[in-house]
Amino acid sequence: MPEYGALMRERMKRVTKMRRRKDESGYTLMEVIVAVAVLTFGLLAVASMQVSAIRGNSFAWDKTEATNWAGDRIEKLMRSGYNDLLSLDADGDGTDQDADGDGADDDGGNFGLDDDAADTADFHEASPDGVYDLYMNVAVGHPRADILSVRVIIRWNDRGEAKRFFLDFIKSAV
Repeated sequence: MPEYGALMRERMKRVTKMRRRKDESGYTLMEVIVAVAVLTFGLLAVASMQVSAIRGNSFAWDKTEATNWAGDRIEKLMRSGYNDLLSLDADGDGTDQDADGDGADDDGGNFGLDDDAADTADFHEASPDGVYDLYMNVAVGHPRADILSVRVIIRWNDRGEAKRFFLDFIKSAV
């Protein structure tokens, strides 16, 4: 016959095992579902931010490319003489529009500098890849009689939305 102490020890081992099974720590199914949902929302937010960053980088790339192309054209124009630039204003919309000398276009425009259509601009050129359109306008005698104001306008489409910016420079007759 087993002794009393051995029986008690055996019984305590069984009770301890049973208690451990009842007290075992772990996660319920609901806790796991909530954790997965929170993680999913966080990952979706990060993915959305990534898409926005990619779009921003794409726009910055386009604008940089357009600026470089326009800058190249402006450098060529700056090397041109005053009379060469003067001849670009073939339609005369930037000539003699400030008869009273007040610095404002007498016709209410901007000396033809804002024309950005192929039929109204003084000069139009498409980029070699066809993505960008460059329009150039010359205003003679603006802001002074011996100055040419030149505006270069770059236009392109970015995911169906029209984008545009312009660069201005002046050329002196001297």
